[in-house]
Amino acid sequence: MFDSAQITLLVMPKLAHRPQEVFLSSSEIRSDSMSDIRRSSQRKGFVAALALFGGGLLLSWFTHGTGVVQNDPKRNIYIPEELTMPLQVQAAYNGTDVFFHYRWPAKQASIYHDMLKFEGGKWVRHGASVVGPQTEGIYEDRVSMMVDDGGVPEFARYGGYITIGDRMRFFTDEAEKKEVQAHPYLGQKRNQEEVRKHLPETRKNPADWRSVIPEDELVALRKGGYFLDLWHWRAHRGNPVNASDDEYVFDARSGDAGKGAFTTNWDAEKKQPKFMLDPQKTQRRALNWDDLMQHKLGFDDVYYITDDTAVPFDPDFAWKDGDTIPRRLLLRSRGDGSHADIKVVGNARWKDGFWDVTLTRAMDTGNPLDDKIFVDKRVYNLAFAVHRNASGSRWHNISLPITLGLGREAELVAARFEGAQPSWDQPWKSLTLFYPGQVSWPMLNSAKHAGAEHIKKAEPVKARHSESQLAYYGVEGEFADEIRRQWLFTLFAGVFLIAAFGIALNQLLKRKQGD
Repeated sequence: MFDSAQITLLVMPKLAHRPQEVFLSSSEIRSDSMSDIRRSSQRKGFVAALALFGGGLLLSWFTHGTGVVQNDPKRNIYIPEELTMPLQVQAAYNGTDVFFHYRWPAKQASIYHDMLKFEGGKWVRHGASVVGPQTEGIYEDRVSMMVDDGGVPEFARYGGYITIGDRMRFFTDEAEKKEVQAHPYLGQKRNQEEVRKHLPETRKNPADWRSVIPEDELVALRKGGYFLDLWHWRAHRGNPVNASDDEYVFDARSGDAGKGAFTTNWDAEKKQPKFMLDPQKTQRRALNWDDLMQHKLGFDDVYYITDDTAVPFDPDFAWKDGDTIPRRLLLRSRGDGSHADIKVVGNARWKDGFWDVTLTRAMDTGNPLDDKIFVDKRVYNLAFAVHRNASGSRWHNISLPITLGLGREAELVAARFEGAQPSWDQPWKSLTLFYPGQVSWPMLNSAKHAGAEHIKKAEPVKARHSESQLAYYGVEGEFADEIRRQWLFTLFAGVFLIAAFGIALNQLLKRKQGD
């Protein structure tokens, strides 16, 4: 048997003949293994940090400025391609009548409106108000003007903004038709079906369209001059008979007393037109739909129906698909009463890309509860709006208020002349109109509006905003929630990107130190 010493002697000579590095490999292997693990860990950490940084960069890219401003018809949202437009205005008077001359650009004349097309054995309506432009082009161009004589003080500072109340027609949160019809005053007495323009003092709470003040107070307010006169020219529903609507804005937007220049050509019970074109006078019973779609019918053609070119509808006639009858019957008499005060001078026409429209009315109509009476040497406040490109409802461009002077200094000075009609040799007043969005008077006076305090101080909007700014604010207002959500996404993405960059940089420094 060998003792321990002998065993050592037997083993050691054999180990002595091995290469020297074999004796060092045990510690070096442990050290190299740890280095390899560290380097592998750094490489993985660096790759992970790079991936994190790249992800943060992509997140910032994809969440920045995308997916916010988008048309959404279900929410009554459509953003026009052009947010501002020009309007030129002139005014004149002769002591008896007052005249206003308007000129504005439009891609084409939209003179067709509200048609009944025969299709599949039924009469189908085309051209009702829709969100944004009417895709078939069946919606008329319009120009309107609100007038005040000082009876509505806020109008001089804020213009049409004060007429936009709570849950208005075609707003995202518009009141339901049945809700308005059920209202004891607006629905049952005023026959309103939607919330339309109205003045704030006609409501107990301007932020609640339903809170109409008592009727005796309404009567007193209107007698005191608290209403706006509204001139409203329409390219189809009035222009062919040289008429303009005469309306007012008070507890709602309404026509003046009397009959307007058009009525509805539709028998709801029989579901057919009441009248058709007289073939003896117009050589046809109906228009051709394709002619409308191709804009073949111009000012000198039959594109409308009047009471003197109409005969009772014949349901037994062999109507064919594409036969089209206007849904509005125009009155050659231009209506009657206060509603018929405003007339078109000459021929309102679109030519070379511009509309040219002149309207006139007696300075004193004798209807002080419907109209603002024009008096020499007085100053008035005006605001304008234009509908064009087959757009209706709230898709118009509006102006800020301006002053009108009759023999007085003002932003628009009416020229005094002698005779029947003005010569229009004075300079135009050029205005910029803008898309207002869904900005309401209640919102402007709420905590949601940073400038509400300035309104409380009666500071005019012109002193703080340009028309282009107001147009963009209008768009922003329609997407306030989306913009706020997008801002939070962008903020999160930015913080994530900064953190990812810091981690990646830290891993890179560690890797260099390890090398």
